[in-house]
Amino acid sequence: MVCVGSPAPEFTLPDQHGRAVTLSSLRGQWVVLWWYPKAQTPGCTAQGQSFRDLSAAFGAQHAVIVGASFDTPADNLAFAQAQNFPYTLLSDTATSVGEAYGVKKAPDEQWAAFPRRMTFLIDPSGVVRKIYTVEDPGRNAQDVLDDIEALTA
Repeated sequence: MVCVGSPAPEFTLPDQHGRAVTLSSLRGQWVVLWWYPKAQTPGCTAQGQSFRDLSAAFGAQHAVIVGASFDTPADNLAFAQAQNFPYTLLSDTATSVGEAYGVKKAPDEQWAAFPRRMTFLIDPSGVVRKIYTVEDPGRNAQDVLDDIEALTA
């Protein structure tokens, strides 16, 4: 499981267009890695819309937004297009990256096929600075943005 202050686990995952994305390719900027249970469900849509609506403010803080789920690239593409998301959505269909980040549920947990709704704030050097267990999907983006602003002040 990932802890605050530890290096973020490296990954290579396909985005919604099928292109490989690595965490190391995002170094030099803040990375907001938000895990969501299922594309196009109400809570995930609200969370994604919040990140979309604040994307310019994240950009001003040199932060890149990256969503991740166990959905297929095609499902994530449909989600991104339907919501006009300007950021990358990653597909972890093998669930191995989700396991490394501690978002994969145990087989006996409710909704075990879906990742936990968590967000990881990774600094420009690749270190996890904050971990959010998301209770309010519509508020998560603002909380993360506030924390980036506080950490860079």
